[in-house]
Amino acid sequence: MTKNALWVALLVSIGALGTAFIAQYVFDLWPCVLCLYQRWPYAVVIVISLAGIALRKRVEIGPILLLCAVAFAITAAIGGYHVGVEQGWWEGTAECVGDTAKASSLQDLKAKIMSTPIVRCDEVAWSLFGISMAGYNVIFGAVLAVFSVFAALSSFRNR
Repeated sequence: MTKNALWVALLVSIGALGTAFIAQYVFDLWPCVLCLYQRWPYAVVIVISLAGIALRKRVEIGPILLLCAVAFAITAAIGGYHVGVEQGWWEGTAECVGDTAKASSLQDLKAKIMSTPIVRCDEVAWSLFGISMAGYNVIFGAVLAVFSVFAALSSFRNR
């Protein structure tokens, strides 16, 4: 399990970001700000896992896998917060309703509004079996975090 764990983390993260970009650019499912926040930990895992793969003969991969686990847990946590916003359990961040503070005039405000797709964090753009994309991110992020922790623990035992 430990031998290929960094490759699994890398490929799954590439797949997650690829899926998000396909949903956005092919199916016009534009992301809200919380959706964008959920993408960053996957990018971090890509960087961490590439570094770990490149350095695996010189460094212990257990700590690298733990860093991946933290990033996966972070995306799951952001997804969990997003699900709460979607379900109306709590309000989203200020960015969830759009930022109009930077407009210096009515014309600037209108231009900003007209040029930006309006995507609210509390509206589910797509779901399958009653689970939104944010909900699936919670599930996958949590599973990947657990996988990464077990792979790290296995690497520590096999030293």
